[in-house]
Amino acid sequence: MAIEILIVDDNSDIRKILNELIIDAGYETRLAANFSQALGEIDKKMPDVAILDVKLDKGDNDGIELLSYIKSKNHDVPVIIITGHANIEMAVNSLKHGAFEFVEKPFDQARLLNFVSRAVENLKLKTQNKEYENKLFSSYELIGNSKNIINIRDQIKKISLTESRVLINGPSGSGKELIARKIHKSSKRNDKPFVIINGALLDSEKYELELFGEEKSNGSISYGALEKANKGTLLVDQVSEIPLNIQSKILRVLIDQKFKRLNGNNDINVNVRLICSSNKNLKEEIDLGNFREDLYHRLNVFEINIEPLNERISDIPLLIKYFSKVISENYNMKKLNIDENDSYILNHKWHGNVRELRNLIERIAILQPETQEKISNIVKESLKSDNFSEKVTENSLSIPLKEAREKFEKEYLTIQLKKFNGNISKTATFVGMERSALHRKLKGLGIKEFN
Repeated sequence: MAIEILIVDDNSDIRKILNELIIDAGYETRLAANFSQALGEIDKKMPDVAILDVKLDKGDNDGIELLSYIKSKNHDVPVIIITGHANIEMAVNSLKHGAFEFVEKPFDQARLLNFVSRAVENLKLKTQNKEYENKLFSSYELIGNSKNIINIRDQIKKISLTESRVLINGPSGSGKELIARKIHKSSKRNDKPFVIINGALLDSEKYELELFGEEKSNGSISYGALEKANKGTLLVDQVSEIPLNIQSKILRVLIDQKFKRLNGNNDINVNVRLICSSNKNLKEEIDLGNFREDLYHRLNVFEINIEPLNERISDIPLLIKYFSKVISENYNMKKLNIDENDSYILNHKWHGNVRELRNLIERIAILQPETQEKISNIVKESLKSDNFSEKVTENSLSIPLKEAREKFEKEYLTIQLKKFNGNISKTATFVGMERSALHRKLKGLGIKEFN
């Protein structure tokens, strides 16, 4: 794939020199002589690398403004700033706005080519990393044999055959984005875009711009998420964080299937499947006045609820085995030998859910411990602040022995039941009790059987 470099300079001689230099180095070029032409070229197609003169026809800092514009559209594009009016303040300002390098005129051609080469390598590295991360994330499976995960896999099969809007509820790190990706991948839209916007990360003043795009006074267009996802799927993560005034506009899009870009006069028709996710209870947000009830009912055509990891303990050994295999393969090392029944792992509260477990296994892979004992030490060190046994010990010091024993038995048997998906026979065998005795014990401790 050819690398394309945008050259922006109001001096025709400089443009010619740069153009010949870059082409001779094996790259393709596009040229712009002023601010307006540069905007048009950027909006037409984002370059792989840009070389910008600071002072064009619009003002003293045209290049810095173009730099900011490029970074707002794609932060990964390397931008080399050149100028014949250099000073320390200008250099600092350009680097502050994300410039890859700052070069003074007259420039040394070999030095400039070196900067271009480094910029291209930087871009390739970032692109490869993104492709690797997306491929890795997209290839992840929804692992588990808990009732919750089995039910979700069945729901995905059914939902994927429809065009229904979906609301996915669950705590942070539980796998909401993975579920959305699985729905998209299994749908008729699987060869079309899958676009994600995060309601909590958007600038409050730029929601409309991010969603609907903008028509600028110079005729250029900035496309929003709705157009980028046209004919595909748009995932709105943390939908509860979108301001009320924007919620009403999203509602109008859902009703009319069209919208206007900012500063635009023409209706834009789109065909987008909308999936939303939230780690908050949207019904409670409605009661608090933070979320529109009419929008909630539009979004919640089909609802998926994923439970926190500490409520589906039976999935943990399977997740450990799965992530150990996938992550060790990615790090080109032998398979990690992590004890899937380690009490520190099974009894951990997992406030970060599956993401926290995956991060733990990745940390072990990075440290590459040589023995099982070293793996165990990493696990204990990582999880010690929230370890079940420590909590039980701490809480038990201030109560009578009989009460402490009952408290321990209740927590212990509850965890074992979850571990075996509520299967009484398997739980009884593991804890060393007869089925009938276990039934009596559960009833006596007030533990509800769920199988």
